[in-house]
Amino acid sequence: MAHDGQGLSNAKAVLLDDLLTLTGAAIAPVEAILEIARTKLRSELSVDGRVSAALVEHHQTAAHGLAWLATYAQSLRQMHKWASELNAQAKFGEVEALILQIAFGEYLWQIYGGLQMNQGEILRLQDMGLTQDEMRGMMEPAVIALTQGGNAQAARVRLVELMQERNADITVGASGLDDELEMIREQFRRYAIENVEPFAHDWHLNDELIPMQIIEDLAEMGVFGLTIPEEYGGFGLSKASMCVVSEELSRGYIGVGSLGTRSEIAAELIIAGGTDEQKTKWLPRIASAETLPTAVFTEPNTGSDLGSLRTRAVKVGEDYQITGNKTWITHAARTHVMTLLARTDPSTTDYKGLSMFLAEKTPGDDAIPFPTDGMTGGEIEVLGYRGMKEYELAFDGFAVKGENLLGGEEGKGFKQLMETFESARIQTAARAIGVAQSALDISMQYAQDRKQFGKALIAFPRVANKLAMMAVEIMIARQLTYFSAFEKDEGRRCDVEAGMAKLLGARVAWTAADNGLQIHGGNGFALEYKISRVLCDARILNIFEGAAEIQAQVIARRLLS
Repeated sequence: MAHDGQGLSNAKAVLLDDLLTLTGAAIAPVEAILEIARTKLRSELSVDGRVSAALVEHHQTAAHGLAWLATYAQSLRQMHKWASELNAQAKFGEVEALILQIAFGEYLWQIYGGLQMNQGEILRLQDMGLTQDEMRGMMEPAVIALTQGGNAQAARVRLVELMQERNADITVGASGLDDELEMIREQFRRYAIENVEPFAHDWHLNDELIPMQIIEDLAEMGVFGLTIPEEYGGFGLSKASMCVVSEELSRGYIGVGSLGTRSEIAAELIIAGGTDEQKTKWLPRIASAETLPTAVFTEPNTGSDLGSLRTRAVKVGEDYQITGNKTWITHAARTHVMTLLARTDPSTTDYKGLSMFLAEKTPGDDAIPFPTDGMTGGEIEVLGYRGMKEYELAFDGFAVKGENLLGGEEGKGFKQLMETFESARIQTAARAIGVAQSALDISMQYAQDRKQFGKALIAFPRVANKLAMMAVEIMIARQLTYFSAFEKDEGRRCDVEAGMAKLLGARVAWTAADNGLQIHGGNGFALEYKISRVLCDARILNIFEGAAEIQAQVIARRLLS
């Protein structure tokens, strides 16, 4: 393909096979740089041939940079795969080509010039020990062509023109999923448009719980039993289907998209670690939403350090009594059972003495949120993510039946919880995509409607730039998330892939919401505008289900091991 100074700015002039050849050829130099960085850091952070946790922590910036570099490499692989498969199906059109070239143009430049770990932290290859000569390995013809022309203003403006023409499309560009999953998407998109989006902002402003009617509707639609096996009353669908459902409901409102999260975690815990009796008793109830669960793990002084939990469970006869404090418990008041992590071995101070319980409680109401003996609680007022509310809980001799010790064996709690992390992070990544898409939906409409200096905001290139990059990064995060879900569905270990999806998805959601508010100008700062809610909702995604720093640490440790 000739490089004529216009680069790849007009996808109509680019042969699609040429673009795919370029993106395919650009992956190898990225993987080579990743391998150089990994090798250098493995050497730097090892003692006697073993990676040292202390050295990883001491060189945290470089280690976390490796995680981000690997995330970018995997993102580009998945984008090329997405485009190649669409091309083979004759579904790779101008919109998809623009998304692909902009994605490669931007992410290749960031790899070479500085990886955006967040808005205030830019990681450069030299921070991981690479020399200028080693960095020049990126200067392959395909990389040069894509970086010079892939993410040009003309490409971004053209993408936004096409987005306006195809405003009825559910996603900007074909998702690459099969017809069955797209039918599921359409069903939940319609539901969100009719029953969630018109009311979500009032729920947020009034700090109201999501109405029970929504929960009942979602139960009828199978949300709470989506991935639970059919033999236990669920639908037995894939994690990919969970992604689509979570994405579209979160696009309406993150609170609604998150209603299924606790059910997903509880079901995963029981499927992976429960006894046959526990599976038979609890899974059908969770699938039907007869039983609403909540996750009770975090404590005030431990945060992400779950191994330091102090809440204790003392065996009294055949049963247990729980004493201790928990915090950041979502949807705690009106749920029926808590997946509760507590220390059963008081002689331990690490993960080994923890056990998981299915702790039954009576649902509360606004007047008496926690009517069950042995537990009290208070609401934590929060900026966003309000529809289920957050609580602090205190337990004082709270009774749990012995039969509700998960798996019937003490000391397995942390291991059981670890088995849910992949699904939880995949689902959180999907929620992040939904929030980012919501920011794009709201901002696109505002940019079309709002007139300044005699024309719509969307006609200004820097506004179009922001909208285009939202659409591009949403697709990147989407493909990375689907990849991790497919890996999970195939039964392959995917903790790294799920962590990458969550890491990138959360950053994309925040960037989209922040840029969306910028497009709104002063109006975006007004509570009456929906983008103000989306900004608040997006901010939590970088924190819950593993803060971004924890995600990067976990990914780095696995890459170096």
